[in-house]
Amino acid sequence: MSALSAQAITMRFGGLVAVQDVSFTVQEHQIYAVIGPNGAGKTTLFNAITGIYEPTAGVVQFFDRVVCLTFSWRSAIRIALTSLACALATVIAVNIQNLWQASIIENYVYAQPFPWSNGLRDLFGALCGLSFASGVLAAILGGLAGGGAALVLWWRSRRTPDLIARAGVARTFQNIRLFNELSLVQNVLVGMDHRMRAGFWSALFRSPRFHAERTRFHAEALELLSFVGLADRSHDAAGSLPYGFRRRLEIARALAGKPRLILLDEPAAGMNHSEIVDLIALIRRVRDAGTTVVLIEHHMRLVMGVSDRILVLQYGRQIAEGTPAEIRANPACVEAYLGTESHG
Repeated sequence: MSALSAQAITMRFGGLVAVQDVSFTVQEHQIYAVIGPNGAGKTTLFNAITGIYEPTAGVVQFFDRVVCLTFSWRSAIRIALTSLACALATVIAVNIQNLWQASIIENYVYAQPFPWSNGLRDLFGALCGLSFASGVLAAILGGLAGGGAALVLWWRSRRTPDLIARAGVARTFQNIRLFNELSLVQNVLVGMDHRMRAGFWSALFRSPRFHAERTRFHAEALELLSFVGLADRSHDAAGSLPYGFRRRLEIARALAGKPRLILLDEPAAGMNHSEIVDLIALIRRVRDAGTTVVLIEHHMRLVMGVSDRILVLQYGRQIAEGTPAEIRANPACVEAYLGTESHG
């Protein structure tokens, strides 16, 4: 079974085509690399895959299914209620002065105490007595605007990063995004958020379920820190770590959601030789533990040494895909990285 299948992915920003017609498939338990010169569209491709961007065209499947919300009766009810509320609000907003005059000022302006029940009854009567233009037409326009806005919001939330994370997909970013003031354990616990089931009231009243869940996830966080080689610094602040250790911590946080597929965006950036050797071993351990790995990387020794298959991008286009040996022997790939003799 494939862990990730991208079919004809295109990403446009106005007149700029950042990714064009890219297709590839990653099988489960593979280490798959995406390479290319700076500006080739690699991170944009990751963003389109993980829901940060909505692809302009193409289909992304995780584990042979498309991850998105389906239109259900609950969605229809929410949109209908939003439309109704906006219709009523529009009618009141358009006619607020006349309604207030007819239902309150003319009848109860001097009444003490104010007769709320009579006032509301008269207000409802004044609403029902509105003319077509100020009543029905305003309600139709307000309902269409509210319902349309609710439909657009639903459409934009069909394929969001949180849904993709719940489907078993995690990622890291090119720029490290840790909570520097929190400890290593707390950073890892953040990655477990969508797995936690104790709700607001359990946390507020410190229920047995809350304590049991907190104990279990804390133990799991320590195990993950041990897995990436940071167990001895579990209670240090994340901001105090050296650069290479912070990269490892970000991988641990991504693994905290128990993903079946993890996407690593330039995990070796800024590392020295010994750190890269450790990173290669860590990526292999992640794969051996049952998680499929897709990575963007510029360090060719790492890519060629750890990848099962490689995708090469240039100017947003796919120019090659194959094993490391096939990519190494491909003239188009060599030209993309080194240029031609005439260019030199």
